[in-house]
Amino acid sequence: MTPISTHREVERKLRVHAVFEMPDLVAEGVASAVETAEPFTMLAVYHDTDELTLFRWGITLRRREGGADEGWHMKLPVAGSDGSARDEMHVPLDAGAVGSVPGAFVEVIAPLLREQALGAVVTLSTRRTPTLLLDGEGRARAEVVDDVVSVVRDGQVVSAFREVEIEALDSGDDVAMSMLEQASAVLLRAGAEPSSVSKAASALGPRTSEPPDVPALPPPGPHGLAVDAIRAVLAQHVRHLLLADVAVRRDLPDSVHQMRVSARRLRSAFATFGPLLDPDVSATLKEELKWLASELGAIRDTEVMLERLDRHAAELVDPQDTDRARQAIDPLLNRRLSGARSSALAALRSDRHQLLVDDLMSVAIDPPVTDAAYAPCREVLMPLVARTWRRLDKAIAALELDGPSVTWHLARIKAKRARYAAESVADVFGKKMTRHASSLADVTDILGDHQDAHVAQGIIRELAGHAETDGLTGLALGLLHEYESDEEILDRLRFIEMWPKARRVARKAGLG
Repeated sequence: MTPISTHREVERKLRVHAVFEMPDLVAEGVASAVETAEPFTMLAVYHDTDELTLFRWGITLRRREGGADEGWHMKLPVAGSDGSARDEMHVPLDAGAVGSVPGAFVEVIAPLLREQALGAVVTLSTRRTPTLLLDGEGRARAEVVDDVVSVVRDGQVVSAFREVEIEALDSGDDVAMSMLEQASAVLLRAGAEPSSVSKAASALGPRTSEPPDVPALPPPGPHGLAVDAIRAVLAQHVRHLLLADVAVRRDLPDSVHQMRVSARRLRSAFATFGPLLDPDVSATLKEELKWLASELGAIRDTEVMLERLDRHAAELVDPQDTDRARQAIDPLLNRRLSGARSSALAALRSDRHQLLVDDLMSVAIDPPVTDAAYAPCREVLMPLVARTWRRLDKAIAALELDGPSVTWHLARIKAKRARYAAESVADVFGKKMTRHASSLADVTDILGDHQDAHVAQGIIRELAGHAETDGLTGLALGLLHEYESDEEILDRLRFIEMWPKARRVARKAGLG
């Protein structure tokens, strides 16, 4: 498969009229000097489904000839940004002809496509005049491009418009970002108008700005219908799952964790809202989400253990013990991590996963609710959330400081279910429920640390039992095992200290 290069693009788009005169950015103090190159022409063919699926998710995919970076480009939104930053992926022109999208790109966006075909949807011819903005030392920090864009249909120009883009050459460079903002301000004062719409979206019209296949939905209030709350919750978590799926395929940091959490939250939602949903549909989706979380879990759990054991090995008194412990731990866990990644990616490429994604998108749009869901949230949702809390409270009451680790782990599972249930309705029931959800997040964090300490001890015992482990390495691993055992007990003491506060917060939320 063709290798992909990626860079973070941060730019400002400005729409200008045909006779707009570019201001002098040196005289305005934006740059110390500018270098304007000769104009050139680019021909870009944008690709999407017939339903403009990618545009509606905020993704643009094109094949562009002309210019220094000609090739296939796919631009994806950056999570948490204001829309001015996008990740641009690039493969060469020969990765595919017009109408034949490179497989490397299709693999990344497959979760969003629902197996729809991709094809050419619009062609743009752009006459570009680029200008580099230089600092006092003559280094290029930003680029301004003046584009005259023609929309081409059947070889004929059917419309045209003019656009100016300002891009920081290095999105991590404060000077470049400052220059970008200053240039944008000068152009706006000169009469340019801000725009967040891509050239192709402008050419294709309002359909590109319609909601994606799984739209973000506002939650109802406590007196609104439960079905609307369920629909909003399912849509939120399915959206997160799909976007995390794309991120996993791009091997982005923390993406596996985010996708696994989304799968767990969805499974919890089907369990919490179970009495209001079709039982057969819920049971099937819960089972499939359990499978998905399990496939992703091997990666995440191994990553957590590798980071934890290396960090705690550094706490050993003798640096030589630290080195010996790490030399035993790192090779084993890195091998496991490599195998887990291969297995997880195979699962994401499977028909089973694609069917799950399709089913989740369908239920997010049209939840399989019973008639009981057409009642006020306060009447039918609050008792379901209270049920998860009561089960947790009962499990915690049965815990003993010196009890077996498995009972503490089972309490952690119930705490996660209660937390996810509270979080799912926090926007419905307001601040007190939000505080309860936050309190349960603290509970699950500390019980998660406790479980990690228990699992870490098992890995250390496994390593110590290897035939090739020498005496000094065994001693180092023994010291690390003692450290993790102490951490497990300390986590129990920390939990016992914090639990009364969590119960008080739950009572104030109406769950006592």
